[in-house]
Amino acid sequence: MSAVADLLAILDLEPLEVNLFRGRSPQAEWQRVFGGQVVGQALVAATRTVDGRRPHSLHGYFMRPGDPTVPIIYEVDRIRDGRSFLTRRVVAIQHGAAIFSMSTSFHSDEPGFEHQMDMPDVPRPHELPSEKMLKEQLMPTMPQAIRAYFERERPIELRHCDPLRYVDGKPRPPMQSVWIRTTAPLPDDPAIHQCVLAYASDMTLLDAAMVAHGASVFSVEIQAASLDHSLWFHRPFRADQWLLYTQDSPFAGGARGLARGRIYTEDGTLVASVAQEGLIRRRRTD
Repeated sequence: MSAVADLLAILDLEPLEVNLFRGRSPQAEWQRVFGGQVVGQALVAATRTVDGRRPHSLHGYFMRPGDPTVPIIYEVDRIRDGRSFLTRRVVAIQHGAAIFSMSTSFHSDEPGFEHQMDMPDVPRPHELPSEKMLKEQLMPTMPQAIRAYFERERPIELRHCDPLRYVDGKPRPPMQSVWIRTTAPLPDDPAIHQCVLAYASDMTLLDAAMVAHGASVFSVEIQAASLDHSLWFHRPFRADQWLLYTQDSPFAGGARGLARGRIYTEDGTLVASVAQEGLIRRRRTD
């Protein structure tokens, strides 16, 4: 519960002036700010300048590593207010320079054509080991970087459909599926659930580009970082109930990897889609 309370506090930005907000980072001895935190906070800033409409898409670029020791200033530009769509641009600033920029579009609910891709056939969350069981059974065999990641108290619980991939180092087809949810209930406000999912959507996604190489973003020989991030919201959902985050990587090359994700509720409803390109560079041995 404390981790979720901390997440909600981090997403509760401080208003400084019209269109200007301040966010903070958790003091967790991280060397840089988690990308999902910046995406989530930027979406909070944009949402607080809009009444009565929900975001349907966001597209952001990471430009500099965030410094977790100082606040982040979010400046919102109200680019357009139309009858059906509104557009906001958000710039995150630290030390006088932009570290992240994002465009977000808001849309009024209206009927239209409907279809969706089916959810893949994967184990259900109750069929997979919990994080507690994973820590007890697999963590002693995990590399130190992966073990340290799972040892932290986090607001998002992850249940990998193939947890052994972080242990055996075997190449697999470039795809993976992970069940996600918050570790405690969230308020009923739909905007909070969207911002929490924006935060969580940066978790594990870039790692899909490493599956085919038997490696992960935790590997000591890999330098990894998100370069851009796009998220589309399709239907209402609750981020405190299990969501399947199924991911694939259609391409990697030139020290970059492309990863895509689809997010489903347990009943198979597609609620969001994600795409991200990231840096996956081999570290120099010297």
